[in-house]
Amino acid sequence: MKKFAEFRMPNALYYGRDALGKLGEEAAGLGEKVLLISDRVMEKIGHVRKCEELLEQHNLPFVSYLDVNTEPTDLHVKEALEICLEEQCDVIVAIGGGSCMDTGKAVAVVASNGGYIGDYRRGAKKISEKPLPFIAIPTTAGTGSEVTDVTVITNTKDDIKMMIKDSNFLPCTAIVDPILTLSTPKNVTAATGVDALCHAIEALISKKSQPLTDDFARSAIASITGNLRTAYHQPENVDAKEEMALASMQAGLAFSNASVTLVHGMSRPIGALFHVPHGVSNAMLLPAVLEFSKRDAMDQLAAIAQIIKPGLDKQDKEELADIAIKEIKKLCADLQIPNLKSWGVDQEAFKQVISKMAADALDSGSPGNNPRVPTHEEIMDLYLICYDYDFSISSAMIQS
Repeated sequence: MKKFAEFRMPNALYYGRDALGKLGEEAAGLGEKVLLISDRVMEKIGHVRKCEELLEQHNLPFVSYLDVNTEPTDLHVKEALEICLEEQCDVIVAIGGGSCMDTGKAVAVVASNGGYIGDYRRGAKKISEKPLPFIAIPTTAGTGSEVTDVTVITNTKDDIKMMIKDSNFLPCTAIVDPILTLSTPKNVTAATGVDALCHAIEALISKKSQPLTDDFARSAIASITGNLRTAYHQPENVDAKEEMALASMQAGLAFSNASVTLVHGMSRPIGALFHVPHGVSNAMLLPAVLEFSKRDAMDQLAAIAQIIKPGLDKQDKEELADIAIKEIKKLCADLQIPNLKSWGVDQEAFKQVISKMAADALDSGSPGNNPRVPTHEEIMDLYLICYDYDFSISSAMIQS
């Protein structure tokens, strides 16, 4: 390690079966009134009520905001913030996918520091006051948002996904209970699982990687590639779901401290303009971006191949890198990951905004962490390749 590294994580991590039972005790130790942030799906399947019961057991009053949807926007933040301030809440709990947790992070910061969430992008507005205590409870195994210092909120005026990174967005407590993921639909298990794999791979290949993030990333890659198919095909397999929940958390710790790269840079504009869920858009892009990056990520991809298929030692690095990409593509095919065309994105509408998407991707800064840093034109070409990408065939042209 050539220079010192920094690693940040929540003050407390509770993970494993029935970890949710810690919610009331944790919240009671952090404040006196809770704003519970979630969505209508979580309300319907009973997760919201379970949280309410745990808060009631500790005599904690609460109010709820349940209107977050698949992609969090500045309007969700505004609505939840108004409730938080009006009700004088001093603790925030979010249960759900990354959208609910990202909304909670944003409200926790803005409630203490004022302004509009977009004001904090790139540090334009400094966070001078400590955010409200925030407890994050994921119900999918994918985003890792429960352990990251990043929130991604869509600016509805400009159709831009704002990636805002600051240590103050880090939850103070993460509760990772695999039992909560048993209700996850198969398609969501697939998309969020590949999203977690993307987090781990990007952390490993990032120019900002460090030994500790590498360890978490390698562990996550091994667990995800070893358990995601089972979690997908056997939704009630608690062992596989437990491994995926832990791996998602590890991948989150890795990328939060090492940064994401080109996949995330290209993914956010797709979500902002075509409302493709974040995990799905990452999965759509991952194999093609790895093919593009192979030239300058040979060592890391070779290591990934040996993680996925232990015992490989006679192949040279390029052969191993090709094996890694092949295995990832096969995983995406097995999980029926769609391309943009099969998702229903109109081709002409897509082509019309490719230049904007490429500019927005570069503007996010994430592509600069990629081993092979793309030009605007190369990102445009990659978008075109990904539009009707076939996960079952080789795309060697991308490597040139």
